[in-house]
Amino acid sequence: MSSVIVSAAATSAVGSFISRSRQRRRRLTMALRSDAVSVGPTKMLTKLKHECATPLPLLQQVAHAMSAEMRAGLADDGGPGLPMIPTYVDNLPTGNEKGLFYALDLGGTNFRVLRVQLGGKDQRVIATEFDQELFDFIALGLAKFAAKEDDRFHLSPGRKREIGFTFSFPVKQTSIDSGILIKWTKGFAVSGTAGRDVVACLNEAMERQGLDMRVSALVNDTVGTLAGAEYWDNDVMVAVILGTGTNACYVEQISAIPKLNGHVSSSGKMIISTEWGSFSNGLPLTEFDREMDAASINPGHQIFEKTVSGMYLGEIVRRVLLKMAEEGGLFGKSVPQQLSMPFILGTPDLCAMQQDKSGDLQALGSLLYDKAGVESNLSARKTVLEVCDTIVKRGGSLAGAGIVGILQKMEEDSKGLIFGKRTVVAIDGGLYENYPQYRGYLLDSVKELLGTEKSNNVVIEHSKDGSGIGAALLAASNSMYKHDL
Repeated sequence: MSSVIVSAAATSAVGSFISRSRQRRRRLTMALRSDAVSVGPTKMLTKLKHECATPLPLLQQVAHAMSAEMRAGLADDGGPGLPMIPTYVDNLPTGNEKGLFYALDLGGTNFRVLRVQLGGKDQRVIATEFDQELFDFIALGLAKFAAKEDDRFHLSPGRKREIGFTFSFPVKQTSIDSGILIKWTKGFAVSGTAGRDVVACLNEAMERQGLDMRVSALVNDTVGTLAGAEYWDNDVMVAVILGTGTNACYVEQISAIPKLNGHVSSSGKMIISTEWGSFSNGLPLTEFDREMDAASINPGHQIFEKTVSGMYLGEIVRRVLLKMAEEGGLFGKSVPQQLSMPFILGTPDLCAMQQDKSGDLQALGSLLYDKAGVESNLSARKTVLEVCDTIVKRGGSLAGAGIVGILQKMEEDSKGLIFGKRTVVAIDGGLYENYPQYRGYLLDSVKELLGTEKSNNVVIEHSKDGSGIGAALLAASNSMYKHDL
């Protein structure tokens, strides 16, 4: 569970700065629970399960609504549908690309720099190298990384180093190498950048660092994942990120994008970034979701993301447990004050608790004590486990319904060409990679919605770290020197 589920690691990082002695003192600090207990934890759990339930009819409704909002978003900007942002990526890498290319990958938790040496059809990816480390910081990290270039990487004479920039936040693109930041998501809020061209910001920062490099492709992390996965498997049609935040993209026909009327594409296609985190139609929400949303930096926005992504699952569970403790006496007559700290429980903690298969759930109990100062008996630990499973099942199932919504839209437009052949959905992100229960619920949801016959043709593949490599590949396929290859 190390680097990811990248989910709540950033938001709960404050806990790591509290000394052991302060943690011990805080564990002893309790608030007395009100004697006026309205309902016990068992009834509260039953109510929670009912409100979070994702039966087949509800999942079908969500998938249908997702398809409908995709169509609405393709027709018009600013309307009732999903943002459906054109990426201006209309040519995916072919495998013929050659040369040295860099990529920057700015995601919800990490910033990475990488370089890749491409050798064409015969050699493909010859070498890659990563470095783990806003715009001046990025440029400085890039400068340090570029200075370490060794003899495995070769820049042809007379050429600039070109960059694929994976920027995992909503931007309005007008070309492959420019994009206006629409808003920050995933809990980010960086002043003075919304409404600016992020490529121009980076170019200015690189100039201040004396870097002679250029951005050839600005791509969303989902787009990078799709390009990276499709480079090795031509059946990849959809890419999904499930980590700190979430998004999905897919290959669309230009003729199905009315708001791009008049745009010319040599392939007749374009990758569309759905920005499905903003979806909210028909989701099974609880009082805990609404309270968390109200307390967020973007109330009323990114509801799907707040329901299915790694940043928020742990916080939803914490809010449920706090109410169960305060009003239902889940942990006895006292309520640990640490449990009142937002994001004290991260999604990696939920995952760790759900991996406890012992009879006494001692590992779960120890984690609760270490993270939130909670003393628990076996009955309480079983309730905690059920709360975790309820929230995670809802998230995974809804994510699966979103994927099916995209596939159904593509199937309807292609008149049967999606489900009648092998179609691959590439998924990256720590939540999907590292949380087996979440992953299982997502896969079950897809299979339940599609049925056995159709689901046999839909392949869900994990594409680890695909977004960075994909960005470098897109820099290559959109190189200013591509006619020289």
